[in-house]
Amino acid sequence: MKIEIWSDVMCPFCYIGKHNFEQALEKLPFKDEVEVEWKSFQLDPSLDPASTQNTIEYFKEKKGFPEAQASQMISHVAEAGKGAGINFDFEKALITNTFKAHRLLHLSKKHGVSSEMEEALFKAHFIDGKNVGDVDTLIALAEDLGINHLEARSALTSDEFDYEVNQDIMEARNNGISSVPFFVLNGKYAVSGAQPPQVFEDALQQTYKETVTPFKDLSQGGASCDADGCSI
Repeated sequence: MKIEIWSDVMCPFCYIGKHNFEQALEKLPFKDEVEVEWKSFQLDPSLDPASTQNTIEYFKEKKGFPEAQASQMISHVAEAGKGAGINFDFEKALITNTFKAHRLLHLSKKHGVSSEMEEALFKAHFIDGKNVGDVDTLIALAEDLGINHLEARSALTSDEFDYEVNQDIMEARNNGISSVPFFVLNGKYAVSGAQPPQVFEDALQQTYKETVTPFKDLSQGGASCDADGCSI
């Protein structure tokens, strides 16, 4: 059974959704039969890859949120993260263009470590305060997962994986996916947002057993991020 997950590195609910999904999957007897494919999605492709902003600055300047509103929203997300075992550090998180991070994700697929890379990218961005648009930072993450330094640098500084990244983004657009995380279960069901583990568990079990209309949405209104920001 194949699970496709559209996600962006700077989406906090994608990080929460990943942990909740993995918690659900771990309980299932057919977990070893499940193939997970991470798909690229950019919440804000207009961001300058050569610069960074902190989270409050980004919501104030890019989204037009008052500082108090931005702070309150971040606090809510941080609380949601604790329930998934994630200690977000939004004061350290650096907002930047994530296209290079998605190049690295596709390189990691080639090496069979895409889920590990997705976790490493989330941790680097949301917990360690690293710049996930910086080539040297990304190379270090690649090396930690056994990917050759020169191979990683080549992938990150060329257009080697640009087609794959853009194809994922176009596929999302063609399927009406406008917010992430978005999980497509074996091409049959879809789960949108950072749903609780039980929702993922039920959806995975149902998908495993049934043949259904493609992309039927099992859940609506889960916490997610889109181009206008994050909602819970």
